[in-house]
Amino acid sequence: MDACGFHFDNSYVRELEGFFAPWQAATVPSPRLLKLNHPLATALGLDIAALETERGAAIFSGNALPEGAEPLAQAYAGHQFGHLSPQLGDGRALLLGEILAPDGKRWDLQLKGSGRTPFSRGGDGKAALGPVLREYLLGEAMHALGIPTTRALAAVSTGETIHRDMPQPGAILTRVAASHIRVGTFQFFALRDDRDKVRKLADYTLARHYPDAQHADNPYLALFQAVAERQAALLARWMLAGFIHGVMNTDNMSIAGETIDYGPCAFMDRYDPATVFSSIDSQGRYAYGNQPLIAQWNLTRFAETLVELVDTDSEAAIALLTEAINQFPRQYTTYWLEGMRAKLGLVTKEDQDQELAQQWLTTLEGNSVDLTRAFRSLSAVVLGNPAALRSQLDVPAAADPWLQRWQERLSREPMPATERATRMDQVNPVYIPRNHKVEEALQAATQQGDLEPFQRLLDVLAEPFNERPGLESYAQPAPESFGVYKTFCGT
Repeated sequence: MDACGFHFDNSYVRELEGFFAPWQAATVPSPRLLKLNHPLATALGLDIAALETERGAAIFSGNALPEGAEPLAQAYAGHQFGHLSPQLGDGRALLLGEILAPDGKRWDLQLKGSGRTPFSRGGDGKAALGPVLREYLLGEAMHALGIPTTRALAAVSTGETIHRDMPQPGAILTRVAASHIRVGTFQFFALRDDRDKVRKLADYTLARHYPDAQHADNPYLALFQAVAERQAALLARWMLAGFIHGVMNTDNMSIAGETIDYGPCAFMDRYDPATVFSSIDSQGRYAYGNQPLIAQWNLTRFAETLVELVDTDSEAAIALLTEAINQFPRQYTTYWLEGMRAKLGLVTKEDQDQELAQQWLTTLEGNSVDLTRAFRSLSAVVLGNPAALRSQLDVPAAADPWLQRWQERLSREPMPATERATRMDQVNPVYIPRNHKVEEALQAATQQGDLEPFQRLLDVLAEPFNERPGLESYAQPAPESFGVYKTFCGT
């Protein structure tokens, strides 16, 4: 075990030769630790005091390797905005290895922004401070909201200047994930007709992420079904929170079912299914309302890589996989409706609940209402204060028809109002990463070297369901002066 507490056990290197390029991070001139994720470090069994030293900054910058690390750049392909790129790979990332936490769980430890690799495709392999802190913020916010996600362990500045649209301070993110296996990883080898490697990757994925599926009559079909189930649950959570990933390429779909690669992502303020923030998504392919459809499309690309494993008769395999793909809308709707019932304070099930939920969203859309604030105000309505919601509407009575129907539905459930309101407040957040607050924090860090707004926002987002005095500005949507928000990939 490394002196900092890293307990490496690198199964990807050991079992998947030919799936990566061994590589080393570029040396940076003056690494400085900006932020260490103490709760995550503790969960991983790491020594916080040892990491908050020059040694820690050297490790998180790639200037030094912890004992047991075997750095590599992973190979993968991907459909980007529907167009196939047969070779992508870790162009600016290095997998240091896999660490075993005290509870026995296995986690990938990866550097992002650590320099060129064989997969860089002409890029410099570096990262700027803004995108690094943005991923740190968004990942931790998603974790606090209960949404499966990769997480940031540390952020360091490098002492370099990174040239993008304008010079920016350089930085490196240390990311923790259940794994970095993607749909695009399978595509990379399937596109090369390397059947043995596809099978080897599938067997490895089964053992690492879906061991129960190994014992199914058709383990490779069971693998696909398990991945689809996790994606259905994940997409439902995204949609319930108003999260827009922004770049749902197949290389950004994790086989483990985590949210990965926080590039042009953002949270929606006013509810509108057509919302797009990404500056490069000019056609709205990855708009909020399209995300479940895109997830199914990506899963279809995954299924294509498994055909020869599922059955030697390709027609029979395609029929089985098609049947599984066609189950995705039902799976997604089941998870979404389960979450929506909780957000609406419903504890029993009735056939018309889905229609009731859809009518609520239609009401919000028709009145340009903030998604997060509107849901949170429903607990006040339960307690007899409809003004909390009505004040958000241009026409205060606009929601009354829906409110009447909803309250009639609640009347058929035997639960005290106070208990119902408490339950609702446990699933409807007060605080999300408001776009203007994120930008405020990033600008202070990158332009003034001031990390205080970043830390303050991080602290707010760590407890999204707990309303606290003095934090009212963090619960408000962006002012009109903020203008139309655009996000960028950060590469």
